[in-house]
Amino acid sequence: MRRNAYWAILILVGLTIASCAPAAECPECPEAPECPPVGPQTDLGGREVRMAVENAYPPFNYIDEETNEAVGWDYDVGRRICELLNCTPIFVETAWEGIFEAMAAGENDVLFDGVTIYLSRSLKIDYSDPYIEYGQVIVAQVDDHRSELADEDSFVASDMILGTQIATTNEITAIKLIGEDRIMSFDTFDLPMVALMAGEVDGVIIDEVAAIGFMGANPGKLRIAFPVTSGEYLAFVFPPLSDLVVPFNWALEQMFADGSLDSICEEWLLRPCSPE
Repeated sequence: MRRNAYWAILILVGLTIASCAPAAECPECPEAPECPPVGPQTDLGGREVRMAVENAYPPFNYIDEETNEAVGWDYDVGRRICELLNCTPIFVETAWEGIFEAMAAGENDVLFDGVTIYLSRSLKIDYSDPYIEYGQVIVAQVDDHRSELADEDSFVASDMILGTQIATTNEITAIKLIGEDRIMSFDTFDLPMVALMAGEVDGVIIDEVAAIGFMGANPGKLRIAFPVTSGEYLAFVFPPLSDLVVPFNWALEQMFADGSLDSICEEWLLRPCSPE
């Protein structure tokens, strides 16, 4: 036993000395194998980064009718990230349908558009760290207070029609909630809202943060009827093994730390993105 203890002490001392020894000087060439990584790459040298947006998903991205300019949370955050990483944001309007296959194929560098972290998607693409936690809600017309819209149980027991966007987590939740027969799915998320205000559907299932955007864009017309889910997360999407994941995560950390992310979130989402 004493002999074993003796050798254990010697090994421990050796490890301690090794850990305290000065690191070998790194050659001038940063690609040399002797150079250990020193952290995330935080200077992209002006690199152009193609950022996919739908331009139909307020408050994240949409076309301002008064100025005809593309605006929203995605634009402000994308530009701020590139300020931190020394990159050039190139916003690319992209249709939602087939967008994950396009990202997996590397057609764009990063997808914004308020994307929920979902297991099946993660098998095809890479996610950043999440930037906000949220829940899904049912949106109704502001003056529609039918008892079927009072809560989830009443809605499920009714024959009301629910609008949603195709191939989204909202559509998945809607199918679980009431089945496919009572769902109308649309190619873009503005179309369910148009259908709701026209009385073609009774409600729309949507992310809570996006509901705020549509309510702001249509003052006095829409309201949140009741919540459906909670504890979901939004993140950026990248092609598999993208070298931008780590730099973007670093930039998000900086934005959380300096308050710039919460400032943008409060402007567009009406609440901070930082956890309470």
